Amino acid sequence: MRSDRRFFMQIAGSALIGTALPGIAQAKFEISPARAREVRFLGNENAAVTVAEYFSMTCGHCGNFHRNTFPEVKEKLITTGIIRFELHPFPLDQLALQAHALCRVLPNTSYFKMVDVLLDQQENWIRSNDPVAKLKQYAKFAGISSQDYDTIMSDRAYLEAIVEMRQNATRDHKVQSTPTFVINGEKSFSGAMSFDEFLAELNAFGI
Repeated sequence: MRSDRRFFMQIAGSALIGTALPGIAQAKFEISPARAREVRFLGNENAAVTVAEYFSMTCGHCGNFHRNTFPEVKEKLITTGIIRFELHPFPLDQLALQAHALCRVLPNTSYFKMVDVLLDQQENWIRSNDPVAKLKQYAKFAGISSQDYDTIMSDRAYLEAIVEMRQNATRDHKVQSTPTFVINGEKSFSGAMSFDEFLAELNAFGI
């Protein structure tokens, strides 16, 4: 689990310094605080159990959970309508903020596919000599040019809305590390757990 640490955000007034990827359709993106705050979820909208995951795009444990555990969660709990699964940004650093900002300008279907790609290939862009350039390459798969990317990252109100979501999670749910899961706004637990460990946490809610 990555521990929460002091988070300094430096939003500059100026911009920061193809071909389609399978599963990510080129779609019109939107840069606005409202789009940033949209609740992104998979599964039954009216499920009795809602799991809200607070994650950072640069967190290795978050990547591990999404690569190794989430596919089974999706197969057995989400697509079957047992749970509603939400993703909430909790960026632990500036690079994570940019990755979240890239994903959240996209409509819901493309959002989840971009998150999947970036977490699946996390080491590829995080460890790159120029991770921002790598993120720009992924952005092109969704029809977002390098100039579009710079425009997204220079929109102060949009980025601040994402940071505010992190701050609200700390205030409302005492989130301090990633990944943290909050069940029905009541119970929380953290860590890149196995499917069986994850399922055991849901037992109190009749699953």
